[in-house]
Parts: sequence; C-alpha cells; structure tokens
Amino acid sequence: MSPAALIPTCSTATPQENWNALFKAGERVRLRVINGSAMSYFDVRIPGLKMTVVAADGQPVQPIPVDEFRIGVAETYDVLVSPEDDRAYTIFAEAMDRSGYARATLAPREGMQADIPERRQIADRGMEAMGAHGMGGMDHSGMSNMAGMDHSGMSNMEGMDHSNMSEMDRSNMSNMEGMDHSSMAGMDHSSMSNMQGMDHSNMGGMAGEQAKIGENGLLVAGEAQPGSRYDQAGIGIDPDERRVLVYRDLKAFTPWPDRREPGRELELHLTGNMERYMWSFDGKKFSEVTGPIHFEKDERLRLILINDTMMEHPIHLHGMWMELENGQGELIPRKHTLNVKPGERVSALITADAEGSWAFHCHLLYHMDAGMFRVVQVS
Repeated sequence: MSPAALIPTCSTATPQENWNALFKAGERVRLRVINGSAMSYFDVRIPGLKMTVVAADGQPVQPIPVDEFRIGVAETYDVLVSPEDDRAYTIFAEAMDRSGYARATLAPREGMQADIPERRQIADRGMEAMGAHGMGGMDHSGMSNMAGMDHSGMSNMEGMDHSNMSEMDRSNMSNMEGMDHSSMAGMDHSSMSNMQGMDHSNMGGMAGEQAKIGENGLLVAGEAQPGSRYDQAGIGIDPDERRVLVYRDLKAFTPWPDRREPGRELELHLTGNMERYMWSFDGKKFSEVTGPIHFEKDERLRLILINDTMMEHPIHLHGMWMELENGQGELIPRKHTLNVKPGERVSALITADAEGSWAFHCHLLYHMDAGMFRVVQVS
C-alpha cells in the first residue's frame, strides 16, 4: 500500500517557529528527510514513532525499521511512519556535535507540539571511538599540542620504560590521575584545530583484515572491503540506546543492470591539515592539481576512499551513481553521497555512463571551498 502522503521535511522554519506536518490518524506517511545544511550532520528520530527507511538518496532500499538515523550533508532518507494516536510527535534532528538541533512537529492539527527530547552529551572523539585499534601507523608524536589536556600528573612516568607497556600492571596507572580529559569530551568539527601536531597521513586503511582478491587482482565486487566500518553509525550515537541505521543495513531491491566486474581501481585519500585549515584529496587542494580525474566513457571501475583525517566527510559525485560495497552482494545500494568516517576506508563501484565534466567533492561547504574538490572528466 502506498503512503497517503509524501511530506518533504524541508523547511526554513526555526525550532521555535515549530513547522507542522499534518497527518490523519491511522494513515501511513512518507517523510523525505534531506540534509540541506552547509556543515552539520544530524541524528534524526521521532520519539514515540518507529520509522521504516525505504529509500536512500532517492533510490529504493528494502525496508529497514529504525528508531534513529544519522544523515550527512547532502544525504537523503525516505522513511514511513504510521501515527495512530490523536497527538503530536516531535521530528527531532540533533546536531552531531550536540551544539543545537532542528525541530518540527508531526500532528493531526495545526499549532500542536510535543516535548523536545532531552539533549545528549557531546561524544568523546578519542582514538577508540574512531576505530583506533588498527591505527598502528599513526604518528602520535604531536599529541602534546592537544589544547586543554593537563599533563601535570604525568611527571611520575618520566622513568618508565614504554617498550613493555603490554605487560603493564594496570594497578600502577594511578600515577596518571592528574591528567584532565574533560576538555576532550566537547571535541567537535570546530575544535579539531586543537590537534595541530597530529600527523594524519597514516590513518587510512586502518583495519588489518585481508581483502578477498579476484583473479584480476582486484577486490571482489559487492563485498565489504577492509577498513570499512559499515556496521557502525558513527561517533556519538549509541546503538544500545535505540535501533540505529547503519550503512550495512542498506540493501537494494534489484541489482544494478551493469554487472561487469570493475576493470580498475582508483584510490583517493581524504586529507587535511588542521593547523593550516586546509582540506584536499591526496594532499593537494583543487588549486594545486593540474587536471581532472579521468574516467573512460562507459568503463566500470572501483573508487576507494581512504579518510586520513579525524573528521567525517560526505563525499559527493555528480552525474553518476556510486554503488556502496557494503557486503550486500548484487544488491549493494546506490548513493550519490557517501559518508566516510574518521580513519575509514569506503569503496564503491561506478559505471561511467555520463559523458562530460562532473564535480566531485566533500559536501561540507567549508572543506569544498578550502580545496577538497576535484573535477571528474568522463570521455
């Protein structure tokens, strides 16, 4: 049965203005949620209503019941809801850094409103939260520049031989009690400049597992690739609190018509210098590259994105679909924007069927403007 109404949840209304979307009790409503912000990720939920995700970036996916989903800049999710009671529901989109929220009301009549959920705390953007178990190649030498950390309690560690830390008796960790971690909890995108001395160049490909390799030496199409964390929603969203959408959930209804194996792989690193506020691909901002990325007309290729930074990047390709290799075999989903989490490796299949020049960029507006932008030439 088709939903009785499609309500795009796009509005210029502030939370205080309380934009209303109307429903009739018992009808099924389709909400199209579009992140049209410049720099904000949102965690979206409707307390009291279960949502069923039925489309991602406008492409149908097999229904996924969820309580909450994270939406990156430029991403789109369609959800079905079936409100039955004569009451209002809050459509609540909380900023990922918990600095604010967007809010609207789903109600049977104009002027109604429901409670705003209790605000959550800012997540600790520490190494463990970013899947740092595999970050052995990362240079931590510059971490002393992390503003706000009190190192005064570390004086007792001066003579410590660190070569055998794996055997360290945890009971002796009391010597570290002077370290103040409190200032790290509030770390969001805007405060990441405090990590000036950190070398991000070796964060990519952090998982240690081996990929499945085909006869042509390429990774096997449709399989989740090493370094991906498709079973995690991201930093600061707890799957134990409620059912949260993750990329591994996304499953198409039908296979993409082009079933060819990729003929080649193109690897790009998402790079940044937080001390100098520079963002780029492969260490070069747009003003420094000499030409476009070339796709052969109608070729089948695999695009591998490796995030060498400690921030999320919503990567957007114009003109063509990216088939996210999330482990769903022939039913991998099609998206135009892929959220790449800190330190993560994401892969997608592309059929270069659109001749011409196309923008390819991080959809965080500041990052794109600073240089995380390239042109893809299909010819």
